[in-house]
Amino acid sequence: MIVSRRRLLGMGAAGAGGLLLSGCDRLNQSEAVRQGLAGAEGLTMRAQRLLVGDALAREFTEAEMSPDFRVNGSSRVEDSQYRRLLASQFAGWALQVGGLVHRPLALGLDALKAMPQRTQITRHDCVEGWSAIGKWQGPQLGAILTQAGLLPQARYVVFHCADVLDGKPYYESIDLIDAFHAQTILAWRMNDAPLSEGHGAPVRLRVERQLGYKQAKYVMRIEVTQTLAGLYGGKGGHWEDLRGYQWYAGI
Repeated sequence: MIVSRRRLLGMGAAGAGGLLLSGCDRLNQSEAVRQGLAGAEGLTMRAQRLLVGDALAREFTEAEMSPDFRVNGSSRVEDSQYRRLLASQFAGWALQVGGLVHRPLALGLDALKAMPQRTQITRHDCVEGWSAIGKWQGPQLGAILTQAGLLPQARYVVFHCADVLDGKPYYESIDLIDAFHAQTILAWRMNDAPLSEGHGAPVRLRVERQLGYKQAKYVMRIEVTQTLAGLYGGKGGHWEDLRGYQWYAGI
């Protein structure tokens, strides 16, 4: 039986929506519930990858693009260094790539734009219950990681971002399977224009087979690691640490 991406999203959204509406915070106080959800997450990840493998998320036509694309997460970054970079259109900005790599990189916007580009029109599915279709352009993350050269023990890719929420630096992470997926890109362009601040300038992650909170904005640094333990709250992302969101948000 073929299970569509929308069908998988609906199944996951129904479960997530039920938790949110019935009091997710209260449920998260139960250790038994937390352990049950953690176990289910691993099952969900294995089941989705078995069902869809490395298949592409659905891509749309320009005629199907949403007239309005809401800003998800932060709309403004207060960090003074970020504001100076924004004022200069990120002329002095460079994406740092390090951790478990042979060749640490510092890639400015011009360097990212000079790499082979992928353009894709995809649907952004937010855990809050809304969706929008937008056009994204940028180099594939896999090409950047290949340029850096991964060490054998590399397992995760962590995205350190410029914004701070609830007093904590924002970050996200994915594993190498999603990092090397053909549609996983570092987008610097949205709907044929450079990213705005609200949509994550200078670059944001697009990992199209996961929910919107995995699409890290304002990416400043990429760190390749063997484990997520000991990194901030240890669960692999800001919302995972703070609210108990699932680390794997596949759709």
